[in-house]
Amino acid sequence: MEPTLLQSDVEVLTEAINYTWILVATFLIFFMHAGFAMLEAGQVRSKNVANQLTKNLLTWSVGVTVFFLVGVGVEGLVAGSGFEPAFAGDATSWIDWLYGAVFAMTAATIVSGAVAGRAKLRAYVTYTFLLAAVIYPVVTGLTWAGGHIETLVGTPFADFAGGMIVHGMGGIAGLTAAWVLGPRMDRYNEDGSVNVIPGHSLTFAVLGTLILAFGWYGFNVGTSAIMGEGAFLGDQLGRVAMATTVSMACGAMGAGLVAWAKTGKVDTLYVANGLLAGLVGITAIPDTVAWWGAFVVGGLAGAQLPIVFEFVERTLKIDDVCAVFPVHGSAGVLGTLLFPFVAAPGVVDSVANAFVAQLTGVVLITAWTVGATGLIWYGFKAAGQARVTPEHERDGLDVSEHGVDTYPEFGRPDVATDGGSSDVIRADGGEPNDGAIKLVTAIVRPDRLGAVKQSLAEAGAPSLTVTNVSGRGSQPAKKGQWRGEEYTVDLHQKVKIECVVADIPADEVVDAIREGANTGEPGDGKIFVTPVERAVQIRTGKTGTDAV
Repeated sequence: MEPTLLQSDVEVLTEAINYTWILVATFLIFFMHAGFAMLEAGQVRSKNVANQLTKNLLTWSVGVTVFFLVGVGVEGLVAGSGFEPAFAGDATSWIDWLYGAVFAMTAATIVSGAVAGRAKLRAYVTYTFLLAAVIYPVVTGLTWAGGHIETLVGTPFADFAGGMIVHGMGGIAGLTAAWVLGPRMDRYNEDGSVNVIPGHSLTFAVLGTLILAFGWYGFNVGTSAIMGEGAFLGDQLGRVAMATTVSMACGAMGAGLVAWAKTGKVDTLYVANGLLAGLVGITAIPDTVAWWGAFVVGGLAGAQLPIVFEFVERTLKIDDVCAVFPVHGSAGVLGTLLFPFVAAPGVVDSVANAFVAQLTGVVLITAWTVGATGLIWYGFKAAGQARVTPEHERDGLDVSEHGVDTYPEFGRPDVATDGGSSDVIRADGGEPNDGAIKLVTAIVRPDRLGAVKQSLAEAGAPSLTVTNVSGRGSQPAKKGQWRGEEYTVDLHQKVKIECVVADIPADEVVDAIREGANTGEPGDGKIFVTPVERAVQIRTGKTGTDAV
């Protein structure tokens, strides 16, 4: 029977809404790359920030094109439908390609956080190419596209939005690559003890976390909001939205509680990473989990984070810079395996059969990911292309790999504050310092620079040179924490002020600096006065006091 005009209009409308929503969810997931960029940049040292950002940009750029040209075809080949790359389909099918590509690139970019600070850019980009072309498509060909696990064990493998297929796989790949590469320089002492290497910005890390959480609604809820039979699947949609939200919240609380139990402090980075672990944990099963199961999965995913990170760091001796395995790998495995135990009533016919299917999927994905990733990175290592040289690693990958300095002011992000007056007061004549030239050098707190400038200007010595430095003197060392681990800071951030004076008594300059820099606390700094043998003005060639 021919459809009526009304029926045709409803079908067309449904299809249009579906495609539009798929693209909206796709764009939300794409925005997660901004979150990954900020999260990872915040957890690396300032000298490696540009490198991390570049890897995120190239992950997307290289990955989506390779997935379009090769990856979709490999996925179809593994699934059993033959090799048909995305470019061979019609324009409508390219919506499905793009939707699949953002998932694939999420898996790919996870790896960059694990190998931060020492992997060559060319090695990482080549691995991204191979992941998008082969490694990830094989995983989706075995699962979402092919359903081979159900054929093997008789029960479907449940992974709604990629808890294991995307995040678990990415976390395991990152751990494998980091293991092959070896730890960053100075990460471990000769006796095997750990040196904590803090990242440069908790602000970036937390901002990245919240951006990722926002994009995750596209990951989970966006996957669910597809119209069928002319209506939204309201029950599933509500369940997915609830589970995603509750699990992320419980992940943050679970990680914070365990960190507090271990160290007596609620570690900010663990709370942020725990929030993401809760999201990863629920991503495989938000459409089927009972309401209380969302609390269980999120809480456990967050709670395991500090424990697994410590195991990876101290027992396995693997330097996973951005904690990608405990956040994505082990949390993804945990949530996937918990499926039959936390499912809503009536979802699972046999807990044993469902668990066997989940376990089979986890084992297959893990074995393939470890094998393929290990083979590729060992190949890079054998060819001498996996890791930058020790000199480049010391200098930082921003300079050695890209020729840029992310924070050019004073070569570091901690630029001394400058709140002093810009007024210039010129001194006149006289024969202070017995006609000689003196160099007054002061090491002071960065926050006192403005006050020192003001005091010097009032003393008639406005000309000065300022450098950011770090050093050690009588000021006691400080204790810091990074992911719940304590480290010692015995090189303190200071500002070095240099004043060359001829027509102003050096003692007056010393008094001015001391007045501006004094807080009365240990660590205020020191002042040194030394004679200057000769001075030459470059522009005029004047020498001696005339040059000053």
